Amino acid sequence: MTKNVLLTCGAGASSGFMAAAARKATKKLGIDLNFTAKSESEVEDLLPEVDVLLVAPHLKYMLADIQEIAEKNNVICDAIPQRIYGMLDGKALVTFVEKELGK
Repeated sequence: MTKNVLLTCGAGASSGFMAAAARKATKKLGIDLNFTAKSESEVEDLLPEVDVLLVAPHLKYMLADIQEIAEKNNVICDAIPQRIYGMLDGKALVTFVEKELGK
C-alpha cells in the first residue's frame, strides 16, 4: 500500500524540488512512497490523506505546533535533516522516511 508523504516549506517551492528528487529516487529504487509538496498554510487541510509530514529545516521553529496538529490526525511528523534538504538528496530522504515509518 502506498504511503503518502507531504513535504512543507513556506511557499512550497523548495519542498517541491525536494519532493521531485524523492519521487525520482522512489522510481529508481522501486519503493512505494508518494511524495508531494505544499505550503505550510495548506498542511492542516491535507493531513487526512497523509501518512508522513516532513517540515523543511527552515521551518523547524514551527515543528512543535505542526507535530501537535499531525498527532491529532495520526500522522508521523518530523523535520527534514538540513544535509538532506540542502543537497536535495532524494535517495537519503526516502531512507529517512522509511526509518520514520519503521518507528
